[in-house]
Amino acid sequence: MLQKRYEGFLKTPCLWQNEAVFDLKQFEIESTISKINIQVDDNLRLGKYIERFVSFELAQKTDTSVLAENIQIQKNKITLGELDCLLLKNKQPIHLEIIYKFYLYDTTVGTSEIEHFIGPNRKDSLIEKLVKLKEKQLPLLYSKSCKPYLEKLNLHAKNISQQVYFKAQLFLPYNNQNTQLKTLNNDCIVGFYVTKNELDNFEDCKFYIPNKKDWLLKPHTNITWQNFNTFKTIAIDYFDSKFSALCWIKFKNGAIKKMFLVWW
Repeated sequence: MLQKRYEGFLKTPCLWQNEAVFDLKQFEIESTISKINIQVDDNLRLGKYIERFVSFELAQKTDTSVLAENIQIQKNKITLGELDCLLLKNKQPIHLEIIYKFYLYDTTVGTSEIEHFIGPNRKDSLIEKLVKLKEKQLPLLYSKSCKPYLEKLNLHAKNISQQVYFKAQLFLPYNNQNTQLKTLNNDCIVGFYVTKNELDNFEDCKFYIPNKKDWLLKPHTNITWQNFNTFKTIAIDYFDSKFSALCWIKFKNGAIKKMFLVWW
């Protein structure tokens, strides 16, 4: 299962190209799928789980060497923040922030394409993450508190390129699946989302609810599908507990897609 999740991660595209968003430079890496041979703690939250994948991915590259990971920057024993990764690529030092997100497109939020993308439970948004990166996480490298950590590695902040490795899966509304993105990468669109009122449109479909780590996977048929009535009973529990769940849906014609059930 680890291998399939790793492959799902590798196949997830970056959310934009070059510096198209907020002048944040996307890290460029050409990765071929290789057999993952490290242990990854299944209890890690998804963000940390992904960081282990990136660490392994970087280790496969001959032009790249990781200098330090998860560097906690502290001042007077208070943690100011963390640098995800410091690495050398072709001898160029890079501070890399690693992000993997699931966002849903809701035109009732904000006024721009970027502002329309929110987290499945409406607790976070793409714009909030970008602002945090730009104003908090990346400037940490230039702080006085960071200097001693860099000196241990013989690095100077002014020589370090700051880049992000920002991958995402995007979901469009069920009734508006033809949206074409202008700034973000259309290849990141992997499915749609449905509300409670739209659920009955799928009476003749079959369903599967993967656990969160398996949200990374490309949907496949080698699982036990649920019929609509069984699925609807579970879906109502999700709606009642205000939790948006990712599902796989199999249509009558055999097509399989990812679908978010949203409670809002």
